[in-house]
Amino acid sequence: MSTEFPYDVCDLDEDLNRQILRDFTGERTGFVQVGPEKWFLPRKYKAQASNFYNLEPRPDDIWVVTYPRSGTTWSQELVWLIANDLDYETSRRIPLMQRFPFFEFSLFVHDEMTAELLKMNTGDAEKLDLVEQISRPGYEVLNEMKSPRFIKTHFPLSLLPPNLLDVGCKVLYVARNPKDVAVSFYHLNRLIRTQGYLGDFPHYWDYFQNNLHPWAPYWSHVIEGWDNRHNPNMLFLFYEDMNKNLPATINKVARFLQRKPLDDQQASTLANHLDIKNFRNNPAVNFDLLRNIGLLNEGEENFIRKGKNGSWKEEFTPELSKRADRWIQENMKHTDLRFPVYNTA
Repeated sequence: MSTEFPYDVCDLDEDLNRQILRDFTGERTGFVQVGPEKWFLPRKYKAQASNFYNLEPRPDDIWVVTYPRSGTTWSQELVWLIANDLDYETSRRIPLMQRFPFFEFSLFVHDEMTAELLKMNTGDAEKLDLVEQISRPGYEVLNEMKSPRFIKTHFPLSLLPPNLLDVGCKVLYVARNPKDVAVSFYHLNRLIRTQGYLGDFPHYWDYFQNNLHPWAPYWSHVIEGWDNRHNPNMLFLFYEDMNKNLPATINKVARFLQRKPLDDQQASTLANHLDIKNFRNNPAVNFDLLRNIGLLNEGEENFIRKGKNGSWKEEFTPELSKRADRWIQENMKHTDLRFPVYNTA
């Protein structure tokens, strides 16, 4: 039995909407803000909100929930391999996006974009099928999947099924400091045509700080995860800790998923597989399928980028960094959440 969707979904102010559509060319219709937090999503969400909210979680689901560019893909591959007895052969053969579907990706594939991609790939049945796949609502895809399901989402917890943490499935939430998130997300927004960002980083930061880009607001998202960290069905991780000590993270995830501990050799092999130098060159995790159908812009940084703490320094001017720090400090007043800090020199 479906639950009534509990939030208002309001169209963005039209003047602001037109401005954002000029800068983010992937969306063609506009954006909405959802509920009291004003979650920022494409207008397509308005008609589908209840269907996403009412997906029925299964006890053996495994979810990776993150704000974008917080180590999501890294975490997915780690989780999938531990849950599948280190089946590297399958992980290399089947792209991650097929093993671990992205719940709401279809919201960002506007109908006009789908038509463009279908035209671009005319005559190639395999590519046309992929275009159709990424255009299908995630709740339809997941309802047809056999268990156990592996599910990626950037939705905040409050927009996910309300019984998600109660049915026994496992939820991994990964958080990353906002300056690194913003720089990484900026480059992704330039790379992927569903976003199609055309501006520079300072202008992008304006959108980021003012909660005017997909899945914002950042602080509400991360604090929701943090406030649920003691739930036995959730494991809350910091990207910074993962980056600093991957073997320790591997063992922590294995315990959380209730799998047998990895021996030293197994943990070392998995850490090597996930090492950023190898990960960056792994076509199964690098969205190569999306590049093949024309969904990635040429001349931009790759989907898997630097994979290190402190890369924000490459885009922030001293003045912009000070402004960001003031914003961070203001938001930190309302939570005991603190990001790990490591020497990045």
